[in-house]
Amino acid sequence: MTKTVVVQVERVIRDPRYGRYSKRSARFMAHDEKDQCRVGDRVVIAEARPMSRRKRWAVRSIVSRAERV
Repeated sequence: MTKTVVVQVERVIRDPRYGRYSKRSARFMAHDEKDQCRVGDRVVIAEARPMSRRKRWAVRSIVSRAERV
């Protein structure tokens, strides 16, 4: 999977009946043309043309870098 990153999007939703909050997450495969994303980076993705069976998104920019330990 060269030039491909897996982006996990998390959101918090409120249950309409009970009012409880729960986390939902979705994973998207995105194209990283310059291959510069690392694990833990926060990125902005945008819809793009289909590049493979599951890859329909592209990385537009890196918002923040992950801290190296």
